[in-house]
Amino acid sequence: MFAVLKTGGKQYKVQSGDVLRVEKLAADAGEKIQFNDILMLGGDDVTVGAPFVEGAAVQAEVVDQIKGEKVIHFVKRRRKHSSKRTKGHRQQLTLVKVTEILTSGAADTGVKAAVGAGSVAAVAAE
Repeated sequence: MFAVLKTGGKQYKVQSGDVLRVEKLAADAGEKIQFNDILMLGGDDVTVGAPFVEGAAVQAEVVDQIKGEKVIHFVKRRRKHSSKRTKGHRQQLTLVKVTEILTSGAADTGVKAAVGAGSVAAVAAE
């Protein structure tokens, strides 16, 4: 069985046991989290959400908070202006390991929902 979930503005096709690098989540290493925005469930019978599958969820365990590869942005202006500028950026990421895919009963599990570290929902939950 597989699921397509949405987090951090991206979509991921996951199965039980997969390890994902997603945008930073407000959770510590070792915590159990639950993704509630499930777009599709697949396997023997396929369920497509409109936009989300009602009652479905993907549970995962946070492995670590990491930084991505460094991206270098170089700007050089033309002609007589000898100005250059280099900027670097490392994206904050969270490593999660998918433990279970739930087809129904996601609201009754009591597991913390996965929210982004900088989102309004994360600030309101605290």
